[in-house]
Amino acid sequence: MPPTTRIKTLLAQRRQQQLYRQPRIAGCAQQAHMQIDGKAYLSFCSNDYLGLANHSAVISAFQQAANQWGVGSGSAHLINGHSQPHQQLEEALAEFTGRERALLFSTGYMANLGVVSALMQDGDRVYQDRLNHASLLDAAKLCGARQIRFQHNNPQHLVQRMQRQTTGQAMILADGVFSMDGDTAPVRTLATLARERDAWLMIDDAHGFGVLGDNGAGLLEQEALTQDEVPILMGTLGKALGTAGAFVAGSHELIDYLIQTARTYIYTTAQPPAVAAAALTSLRLVKQEGWRRAHLKHLIQQFRSGAAQLGLELMPSQTPIQPLPVGDSGAALALSQRLAEAGMLVTAIRPPTVPKGTARLRITLSAGHSTEDVARLLEALAHSSHTNAGSARVAQAAP
Repeated sequence: MPPTTRIKTLLAQRRQQQLYRQPRIAGCAQQAHMQIDGKAYLSFCSNDYLGLANHSAVISAFQQAANQWGVGSGSAHLINGHSQPHQQLEEALAEFTGRERALLFSTGYMANLGVVSALMQDGDRVYQDRLNHASLLDAAKLCGARQIRFQHNNPQHLVQRMQRQTTGQAMILADGVFSMDGDTAPVRTLATLARERDAWLMIDDAHGFGVLGDNGAGLLEQEALTQDEVPILMGTLGKALGTAGAFVAGSHELIDYLIQTARTYIYTTAQPPAVAAAALTSLRLVKQEGWRRAHLKHLIQQFRSGAAQLGLELMPSQTPIQPLPVGDSGAALALSQRLAEAGMLVTAIRPPTVPKGTARLRITLSAGHSTEDVARLLEALAHSSHTNAGSARVAQAAP
């Protein structure tokens, strides 16, 4: 059989199952009103939750740092790619999150793979929330430990699964904010379970960092959980901070160990220094401009209230991620297309990103949106979800 036969078959299956995907081309900077594939859209699918990706101060910091430090870092952190902006950002992130130290990674995916692979090995067990991000699932696969998944946000089921372990190290992994559902993990209960069972606890707060908490330090700040209670915190810089990269924060000992052993840190080129400088400016804005989180919270309340008035049953989320369940992949694509025709860019999320039969529209709000923008989206949803009998089922779908 020719080697291309398999991929041709799989591509054909993806198209037939309404699961085929391809990138869109943005013709402008990341913002609420965008040019995509040559057309104007009001975008509700970005993770730029605070509207910082195109902020003038962040852009200026990037430009000035590029003039001083160049474009590329040149090498890995442990060779000569770790610049002063990298060091300053790590120190600022540690202080902001209330941890002893922080370590930069090029992406959140690499951070998760690096940490889990460094800490866990054959004979150990990794306990995962069933709806964890793919990077956490892949990290457990690669480390050699046995992966055990528990029911979403169900600590009692986690206890039942952990009771069977008698040997080896244990680790509990969970998203802070679940990226496709928008709800939050019961982190305080997870912290108690981890402490009782001498297990590592790692929280991936990619979608909470910058958004949740009085100061924007994330879900762990919101829940007042310390480094002792949650030893490993991962956060990303490419969402609420509007730049790129990720970090892991924890104790001096943990970070020192990761520097020695995390392969995705050791064996890759460091992020550009200019990106680190831009992220440092974003972090300052997160701390100083609390109005962004306040405005975002108001938009979330406006959208959920308006959706309820329309009879649209959203999933239970108080974060910028507001999923509208549809169920069938084809129906989700059709609804997304009708919204696109009305000038709204809202992504249809289908398997394997979400479980089979749970396709949805993933609506994301940003501080860059106005109340008028949200009102336009609600108006478009009111029209699009009643266009025909098939789409009318969307308005009746249970989360």
